[in-house]
Amino acid sequence: MAKNASSPGRRFMKLAGMTASIATKTVSNSIRNFNADEDKKNESRSQLFQDIGLQIADTLGEMKGAVMKVGQIASQYKDIFPPEVAKAIAKLQRQAPPMPFAQIKQQVEKELGKPLDQSFKQFDEAPFAAASIGQVHKAMLKNGQEVVVKVQYPGVDTACESDLKQVRLALRLMGVLKVDKKLQDRLFKEIQDSLHEELNYEIEAQNLDVFRTFHASLDSKIIIPKVYSEHSSRRVLTLSLEKGDSIETASTWDLNTRNEIGRRLIQALGQQMFYLKRFHCDPHPGNFAFKSDGSVIIYDFGGVKTLSNELVQRFKSLVRAGRRHDIAAIEEHLASLDALAETNKFPAELYDQWLEVLLRPLTTNYDFAENTAHHDGVKLVKQSLKYWDVFKPSPDTLMVNRTISGHYWNLIHLKVNDNLNDLFEELIPTLDE
Repeated sequence: MAKNASSPGRRFMKLAGMTASIATKTVSNSIRNFNADEDKKNESRSQLFQDIGLQIADTLGEMKGAVMKVGQIASQYKDIFPPEVAKAIAKLQRQAPPMPFAQIKQQVEKELGKPLDQSFKQFDEAPFAAASIGQVHKAMLKNGQEVVVKVQYPGVDTACESDLKQVRLALRLMGVLKVDKKLQDRLFKEIQDSLHEELNYEIEAQNLDVFRTFHASLDSKIIIPKVYSEHSSRRVLTLSLEKGDSIETASTWDLNTRNEIGRRLIQALGQQMFYLKRFHCDPHPGNFAFKSDGSVIIYDFGGVKTLSNELVQRFKSLVRAGRRHDIAAIEEHLASLDALAETNKFPAELYDQWLEVLLRPLTTNYDFAENTAHHDGVKLVKQSLKYWDVFKPSPDTLMVNRTISGHYWNLIHLKVNDNLNDLFEELIPTLDE
């Protein structure tokens, strides 16, 4: 393993040291502010969370592998952390430094069971992307087919279990998880399952095949890379090279093309959620590329969330209740999703204002570049803060919320200006079918 992907013993000691340091800081802060007034306590606690958040980010960032991936997943679930901690660990989503090619070559040869030059006609030594659990190299098959090869860092999967336990212990000791023990268990089970799936490229290969088949039957302009199974394994994934332009480039194209792309992103997500009942849940702009004919290429199917029939029906009912401004029904559905701590506490007029803001981008002619809903939402947050404890992060809604909000920002980057109400109605008809 690389020097910065520490041995199990060194990893454990580094994580245990971080945990002990956090515990000491938390206790010291409590003692120091025992007799302080409420404002002073809040100020001190905010500073403590900033310090601890940075410490977690720095420690995990040094340790390439599962522990850094845990930190990245935790940053995706930022609703369960105070903003100071969420902001600090969010930087873990940046790219990691690449691993020496000799180790990558050794890993590919071990996984595919033959020398590199027997599997590939050409294999670029420098990766064009590097992340927490692996890196991606361009290559060419013997038949001249251009491919990309995703290679998992050696030893990452073996550290997964202990890394997750240590991160959870650190977060619990600092008292920042804003959910009860039962919900914590469900959240960390979801994080654990997500991590196990991402570490198994055979699962990602299955996801790619399923989504590729699904979208091919609905829209030829949704492009998903093809898996070359004879050049893939649990820790190596070889895919067709699908070229497209970045969201920055696409944002300069004419409005009709940008609107077509925006519609295609939302339609694909809705079709995945409500028909396939599995969806690509990493809406980072880097996971998409675009063509000037309106095509959308989707990369990285390591993160896929599966929805039960019951959950899909609950989401549809919640959306319909929202469109009717039926607050009693909204609260009933939120409570069943573990997203509401107390009913009849959040004022009806605030519900109405939030519903208008949340539905505006999907039900009116909306200029995403102006982004009025976001700006009005920021003002509403200030009025809603004192009622914020009425709501709680729900394991069932966290990834759905994150994915929808991520695509909202993608449409902002694309400067879409369109009325998506017909698409919204198509995906979730106002009346039951």
